[in-house]
Amino acid sequence: KLAGCTLFITGASRGIGKAIALKAAKDGANIVIAAKTAEPHPTLPGTIYTAAAEIEAAGGKALPCIVNVREEQQIINAVEKAVKTFGGIDILVNNASAISLTGTLETETKKVNLMMDVNVRGTYLTSKTCLPHLRKSRNPHILNLSPPMNMNPMWFKNHCAYTISKYGMSMCVLGMAEEFKGEVAVNALWPKTAIHTAAMDMLGGSGIEKQCRKTDILADAAYCILTKPKSFTGNFIIDEVLLREEGVKDFDVYAIAPGHPLMPDFFLDAFKEEKKLPQHEGAGGAKASRESASDKLLSPVAETFRVIQGAMSEEYVRTTQGVFQFELSGEEGGTWYIDLKTKGGSAGFGKPPVTADVVMNMSSADFVKMFTGKLKPTLAFMSGKLRIKGNMALAIKLEKMLTQLNSKL
Repeated sequence: KLAGCTLFITGASRGIGKAIALKAAKDGANIVIAAKTAEPHPTLPGTIYTAAAEIEAAGGKALPCIVNVREEQQIINAVEKAVKTFGGIDILVNNASAISLTGTLETETKKVNLMMDVNVRGTYLTSKTCLPHLRKSRNPHILNLSPPMNMNPMWFKNHCAYTISKYGMSMCVLGMAEEFKGEVAVNALWPKTAIHTAAMDMLGGSGIEKQCRKTDILADAAYCILTKPKSFTGNFIIDEVLLREEGVKDFDVYAIAPGHPLMPDFFLDAFKEEKKLPQHEGAGGAKASRESASDKLLSPVAETFRVIQGAMSEEYVRTTQGVFQFELSGEEGGTWYIDLKTKGGSAGFGKPPVTADVVMNMSSADFVKMFTGKLKPTLAFMSGKLRIKGNMALAIKLEKMLTQLNSKL
């Protein structure tokens, strides 16, 4: 379907960008690898040249271009080179992104500038530069790797600058989809669960990959979007939701560790059952799945476990040496766990990977209060709101950890 099409992909030397490139290359597409890694990075895998070799081996044609999306002239030069080499541009994938999950006072100005320059400004300028060429294509698409905008303050609280920058990419989708309706399709794609990339390894540390899916799921979802008619536009698409609607039933193939609980990605409450997304017909009869901010309600329990996962350290594991299982009742009922025994530690939805030392029963509302310092564990236990089975000494150790975590929750 994409044979002969030219895709301009930012950040395509590794991770999600490269996965999308390889999927299109199998059709015989031309791929412009617009990324800044020309020399091997000390810790991150891949360069624009190693990615080019993989794309050629998969059946595509590759044009590696050194592009830092913070530099407008580098974008312009790469676009001109792409048009000269392949005769035009059919698809733009704005994948390049910078991340710093830090609070307002902890985020250095240079990090703020980096996220705004790469995520918002880079996406905007690359789109602006490609649009005159995209308008000449028969079925042009812009695809931004950005989330549906969930205005719940919880998503701003812990990493305000990052959230603003990613929502900036999403606003580009809102604006440009409307501005270029009928000419160029503009959509956003976001994963339901964490995706295993080099960035995720750095953020999550050892053992995080078990809670992630492979980049293939985003590549497959992107392919579905990019092969739809240009009337399919203005949508905020979640990878799993789209693939289910396309008939995919087996999602274990995408898991790094099939059967292991998965960590939800940012800006989504991925632990609740997905609602059937409303459909709308485009001018060309294309059915579009819309994911709006109002369709998704944030799960405080899921957010709490995400912060716990992010706060995991070898020190907590070494000093605690316990596995905790939570049986929660109420609106967000279910089984959750914190593993502070296995190397690296982990936390999430489902039963723990090993037998729990302590099982705690309480309502999901009281759980959130307890983990945010609004309800003392001792008081919860004494008043019957918290029931504990198992090693009480370990339960007390967990309480000490809670006092250290309260500032982050």
